[in-house]
Amino acid sequence: MGLLENNKFNLKKNTDIIVAFAVLGIVLMIIVPLPSALLDILLAFNITLSAVVLMITMFTTNVLQLSVFPTLLLVTTLLRLGLNISSTRLILSEGNAGKIIEAFGEFVIGGNYVVGIIIFLIIVIIQFVVITSGAGRVSEVSARFTLDAMPGKQMSIDADLNAGLIDEAMARKRREDLQSEADFYGSMDGASKFVKGDAIAGIIITIINIIAGIIIGVMGGMDFLQAGELYTRLTIGDGLVSQVPALLISTASGILVTRSGSSDNFGKTFSRQLTAFPVALGIVSAVMFFLALIPGMPMFPFLLAAVAGGVATYLLIKEEQKTKEQELQRVEEEYTELEKKEPENVMSLISVEPMEVEIGYGLIPLADESTGGDLLQRIASVRRQCAIEMGIVVQPIRIRDNLQLKTNEYVIKIRGTVIASAELMASMLLCMDPSGENTQIAGIRTVEPTFNLPAVWINKDQREEAEIKGLTVVDPTTVMVTHLTETIKAHSYELLGRQEVQLIVENTKEKYSAVVDELIPDLMTIGELQKILQNLLREKVPIKDMVTIMESLADNSRLTKDLELLTEYVRFSLARTICNTIIDEDKSITVVTLSAQIEEIVSANTQKSIQGSFPAVDPDTTTKILNSVRDTIDRVYFYNNQPVILVSPNIRPVFRKLIEMVFPHVMVISLNEIPNDVEIKTEGVVSL
Repeated sequence: MGLLENNKFNLKKNTDIIVAFAVLGIVLMIIVPLPSALLDILLAFNITLSAVVLMITMFTTNVLQLSVFPTLLLVTTLLRLGLNISSTRLILSEGNAGKIIEAFGEFVIGGNYVVGIIIFLIIVIIQFVVITSGAGRVSEVSARFTLDAMPGKQMSIDADLNAGLIDEAMARKRREDLQSEADFYGSMDGASKFVKGDAIAGIIITIINIIAGIIIGVMGGMDFLQAGELYTRLTIGDGLVSQVPALLISTASGILVTRSGSSDNFGKTFSRQLTAFPVALGIVSAVMFFLALIPGMPMFPFLLAAVAGGVATYLLIKEEQKTKEQELQRVEEEYTELEKKEPENVMSLISVEPMEVEIGYGLIPLADESTGGDLLQRIASVRRQCAIEMGIVVQPIRIRDNLQLKTNEYVIKIRGTVIASAELMASMLLCMDPSGENTQIAGIRTVEPTFNLPAVWINKDQREEAEIKGLTVVDPTTVMVTHLTETIKAHSYELLGRQEVQLIVENTKEKYSAVVDELIPDLMTIGELQKILQNLLREKVPIKDMVTIMESLADNSRLTKDLELLTEYVRFSLARTICNTIIDEDKSITVVTLSAQIEEIVSANTQKSIQGSFPAVDPDTTTKILNSVRDTIDRVYFYNNQPVILVSPNIRPVFRKLIEMVFPHVMVISLNEIPNDVEIKTEGVVSL
C-alpha cells in the first residue's frame, strides 16, 4: 500500500515529464506508422480531450483559469495533424484506417458520397470562416484594449494599495494577473492562426486522399467505382473524425475569448441575462401566436412556440415578484441589523491613523511603481531606519491621494492632524549648496522643507552641471522621505503609545525576562514606562537600549515615583548614548555653560507640579536669557553643528523647558551625562 501511494505521488510529481514525452510522441507519430487499433484509441482520446476542453471553458469565470489554452490549442492542432497523417498512411497503404473512421464514414455518408462531402465541407467552413475567424478577431481587439488599459488599471491597483483597501501581496497578484491577461489575449491572437491552418490542411488532405486513393485502387486492380466508394468513405470518415474535435476546440476558444468579466460561469450568466426581461419574452410569444393565425402558415409549430413562451413569461414574472419580496424582506432585516450595530460602525468611522501622508495629484507618479516610482518602498525603509536609530515602533504609514491639496503638495499627518507640508516638483531635481556660498544655477528658487535651506528646482538634464559645481542634487522622493523621517524623529514621543510600549516590552522580555519581570507590573505600569520613554524621545534620546533603561528604572523606582526624576536617572545610565553624536575625534565635547547667576535664577524659580518641574522666571529675564543663548551659540563652532549647553543636574529638565520653544534643536545635558573619559571643552558662557 505504501509503495502504491509512493508511485501515485511520483506520477503526479513527474507530470511535466509525461507531458514532454507525449508531445514528443505526437511528433514521432508523423514518422512512425501506427496500427489501426492504436489509431482508434488515439482518435477516441482526441475527441475526449476536445470535449473536456469545451466543457472546462463553459465553467470558467476568468480567462486566467485556463491561461494554458493557447499552448493547448497548438498541441491539439499538432495531434490532429499527426492523426491525419497516420490515418492517411493506413488509408492509402492498406485501404483500412480502423473502426472509428469506418463508422464515421458509414454513418454520415449513408450511401450518398455527395452528401458526405458537402457535410464535411460545411463543418470546415463553419470552423474556418465563422468561429476561428471571429475568435481571432476578438483576441486581437482584446489584446489591444488590454494593453491600452494597463496603465490605468495599474494606477487603480496602486490607489487601492495606498488607501489600505488591499495589501502588498494582493496588489502584486493583481498586477501579475493583469500582465497575464494581456499575454493571454496576445497569444490567442497568434494561436488562432493554427486552427485556420489546420482547416486548410484538412481540406487539402481530404482532396489528396480521395484522388490518390482512387489512383492507387485502380492501379491495384479495383475498378473506378469500387475504388471511389472505398476511398471516399474512408477519407470522409477520416476528415470528420479530425474536424469534429477541431470544431469543439474552436468553439471552446470562441467561448473563452468572448467571456466578459463575471463572477459566474457561462451557463449561469446565460440563463440569468436571457431571462432578465420577461416582458420581451411575452412580446415574442404574442408575435408567434399571431403568425400561427395567418392563413397558409403552419399553425402547430408557431402555436407551440407561443404557448411555451407564454408559460415561460408567466413563470418568470411570478418568480420576479417573489424575488422582489425576498429582497425587500432582506433589506428590512439588514436595516434592522444595521440599527443594532450602528454604534460599532460609528466607532469605526471616528478612528484615525497614527501617521499618514497625503499627496496631491501631481505627485502620484512618485508612488506609481509602473512608472518607476519607489515612494512606497522608501517609506517602508523609513520605519526600519527609525527602529534602528531611535528604537521606536512606527505603525504602517498610509499614503493617500487628496484632490483637495494643490497639485504638487503633500502633507504629513499624525493622528489626523497636519504636522508638516511642502510642495515638490515631481519631474525635477532639488539642488542645494552645502557650502552656503549660494552658487548660481538656473532654476526655480525654493526652500528645502526639512531644514529650511535655500534650494533650486532644476531640470534633470542640469544634474551634471550642478554636481560639477559641487552642489547637492536629490530627487523629489528623497526630499519627501527625508522630511518624513525628520518629522517622525521630532514627534516620535507622540507616536509612542501604550500599545507600542507593550510591543517593545514583549520583545525585550524574550531575551531579558528577569529585568522585565522585576520592573513590570510590580514597580511600574506600562503607562508610567510610556511617560518616561516619551520624555527621552522628546529630547531625541534613543530608547533602543531598553535593557539599560529598565534596569535603571528597577534600581531607582523603589526610591521615588517622580517620573521626571526617574527620567534623569535613566539619562545618567544612557550617558554614552546621549553623547555619542557630539563627541569629536579627540574624545572631547564642545559645550557652552551657564553663568552662576542664571543657574541660581532658574533654580530659585522652579515650581513643582504633578506634571513635573516648570520654570517660573519673569518674562524680561527669560527674554534676556534666550538672547544670551542665541548670541553665545552663534559664536561657537560645535561638532556636527549640534549646539550643546552644559548645566547642573538639578536644573537640567527645567532649563530645557525654558528654552525648548525657541531652541528645540539645542541639546541640554548635565555633568552626570558625560562619560568620565570624555574631555569637556567650554567655548562660551551664557550670562546676563
